[in-house]
Amino acid sequence: MAAGIFLSRLAGLVRESLLRSVLALGPAADAFAAALRIPNILQNLLGEGSLSASFIPVYSRLLSEEKEEEAARVAGAVAGLLSALAGVFAVIAIFAARPLTALLTPGFSGQRFELTVDLMRITTAGAGILVVSAWCLGVLNSHRQFFLSYVAPVFWNIAQIAVLMAALFGGWNPVDAATGVAWGLVAGGLLQFGVQAIAVRRLLPGLRPTFHHRLPGVAEVRRRFLPAVAGRGVVQLSAYLDLILASFLATGALAALMSAQVLYLLPISLFAMSVAAAELPEMSRTEDQSVLISRLDTSLRRTSFFVVFSAVAYLSVGEQIVNALFGWGAFSADDARLVWLVLGAYSLGLPAIAVSRQLQNTCYALGNTSGPARIAGLRVGVSAVIGLALMFPLDNFAIMGGAFVSSQPSGPHLGAVGLALGSAVAAFVEVIFLVRLVRGSLPALPAVSLIFMRLAPAAALAFVVAAGLKLWLLDLPALLAAPLIVGLTGFLYTVMAQRSGVAEAHLILGPVRRRIWRS
Repeated sequence: MAAGIFLSRLAGLVRESLLRSVLALGPAADAFAAALRIPNILQNLLGEGSLSASFIPVYSRLLSEEKEEEAARVAGAVAGLLSALAGVFAVIAIFAARPLTALLTPGFSGQRFELTVDLMRITTAGAGILVVSAWCLGVLNSHRQFFLSYVAPVFWNIAQIAVLMAALFGGWNPVDAATGVAWGLVAGGLLQFGVQAIAVRRLLPGLRPTFHHRLPGVAEVRRRFLPAVAGRGVVQLSAYLDLILASFLATGALAALMSAQVLYLLPISLFAMSVAAAELPEMSRTEDQSVLISRLDTSLRRTSFFVVFSAVAYLSVGEQIVNALFGWGAFSADDARLVWLVLGAYSLGLPAIAVSRQLQNTCYALGNTSGPARIAGLRVGVSAVIGLALMFPLDNFAIMGGAFVSSQPSGPHLGAVGLALGSAVAAFVEVIFLVRLVRGSLPALPAVSLIFMRLAPAAALAFVVAAGLKLWLLDLPALLAAPLIVGLTGFLYTVMAQRSGVAEAHLILGPVRRRIWRS
C-alpha cells in the first residue's frame, strides 16, 4: 500500500511542480486551486473516507464469515446507490457552479471569479467519477489487494501532467493552461476508475450494481455511512472555511496553501493512511480487545516514527525541499519561501494528524462513526477561530528579496501561514479528545504521549544537524542539497532512535544490515 501511495504522491509532486511552473502563484493558479477544492468536497464526503468507515468493516466481516454471496450483493447495492448519489450531486454542482463559486470564494471577482466558474463545471464531472472509484478501493482493500487501488491515482496525475507538458512547451497562456488541466483531470478520473474496475470485475465476476437498499448488510452500511458523511462533512467544512478565508487574502494565498498541502499530505498518506487503511479490514474482523489494542499500539508507534522525522525535515530544510520541487519556471524564490512557511506551520501538527488517523480507524472498526464526527466538529471550530485571528495580521507582511516587509502591495503575503497554524493547533485538540473516546472502549490502551517522548532525543538531534547542514550547504543547488540533508539527518535520526530503544528503527536498519551482511 505504501508503495502504491508513494508512486501516486510522486506523480502528484511532478504534477504540482509543473503546475507551479506554468501558473506560478497568479490569478489562474488561485482559480484552479478553488475549482479543484470545491469538487473535492463532493469526493471526500461520499468517497474514500466515508466508505472506509462504513462499507469496508461490513463487507470485510461478511467475507470473514464466508458469506461471499451476501457480500457480493451488498457490494453491488452500495455501488448502485453510491453512483446515483454522486451523479445527482455532480449534476447539481455543474448547473449551480456560479452561485456555488460566489458562496465558496466570496473574495474572488472579475477574471479570477469567471475562470473559477468555468473550471468548476469541468472538474466537478471528474470528482463524480472519483467517488465511484473509491468504491472500487473499498472492495479491493477488503480482499487484501492494496497496491492497485493506491497506485491508480498515478493515472489521474499522468493525464494532467501530459496537458501541463504541452502547455509548458507550447507556451500556452495561464487561462488556457488551467482549462486544459481541468479536462486532463476528468480524463485521469476515468483512467483511475477503469483500472480498478477491471480488477474488481475479476474478483467478483457476477457482481451487478443494484438499488437493493433494504438488504441487512446495506442497512448496516447506511447506518454507519450517515455519521461518517457528517464527520467528513465537518472536515470539509474546515476546507471550505479555509477556501473562503483564503479568498480574502492577497493573490497567491490559495495556491500557496495547495502547494504546501501536496507536501504536507505526503507523509500522512505514506505513513498514516497506508497503515490505517491496511489495518481497518483486519481490525473489523475481531472483537478481542487485546488484539485491537495490540494492533492500535503497533500502528501508532510505526506511524509516529516516520511522521515525526517528516515534520522535522519540513521545519528545518523545507525551503530547500520546496525549491528542489517547484523552484523553476515562473516560480520565484520568494514564492518558495512562502510555501515553506505554510508547510512549516502545517508540519507542527503532523504528529497529531498521524495519531488521529489511527484512533479514528479504531473507532470505525468498533462501529463508532458518530464520535469522531463530533470531535472533528470541535477541531474545525478551533482551526477557524485561530486561523481567522492570525491570517489578516500576517497578511500585512510580504516577502521581498528574502526579507519580511509590511505595507507592501507586491510579493507573496503571509496570510496563508495563519490558516496553517490554526490547522496545526486544532489537530492536537482533536487527538486529546479522540484518545479519551477510544479509552472508553479500550481502557488498557497505553499512553500515546510516551511514544513521542521516546522519539524526542532523535528528533532534536535531527533538527539541529539539518539546520546546520542547511547553512553549510547554502550555496549548493537545492536539487542536490535537499536529498543530501534529508538522507544524512534521516540516518542519524534512525540510529539515535534505535539507541533510545525505539523498536521501529529496525524497520530501516534491519534491511540495511541484511544487505551489508550478504555483500
